[in-house]
Amino acid sequence: QVQLVESGGDQVQPGASLRLSCAASGFTVNDRAMTWLRQAPGEGHEWVAALYRNGADKAYKDSVKGRFSVFRDNVKNILYLQMHNLRPEATAVYFCGACSGYFCRDPSPSRYDYWGQGTRVTVSS
Repeated sequence: QVQLVESGGDQVQPGASLRLSCAASGFTVNDRAMTWLRQAPGEGHEWVAALYRNGADKAYKDSVKGRFSVFRDNVKNILYLQMHNLRPEATAVYFCGACSGYFCRDPSPSRYDYWGQGTRVTVSS
């Protein structure tokens, strides 16, 4: 059974760091392009960080460049999103998605082959 399970979300203060995890089962993350998406309260989905299928090429939403990092652990079959210097505008439910293309930067989870249920991140003082 294919499954993506996100974890690591928390309520933190501005400037804090968090690491989100996306555990995959039923497929291997190094066979897919993997993407982190998020949905802020009252807003639509947006892509945040994309890890290309080769595991080396990456793309980030402009507002998170230099603060967020996406990477995967092929042995554990987990995708990560390391977030530093979090800002209140990062408050959202974060989802991971997997697609069969070389990379995926579509904001809609329904465009992905698989996606998880999300983990909530709240950044406030």
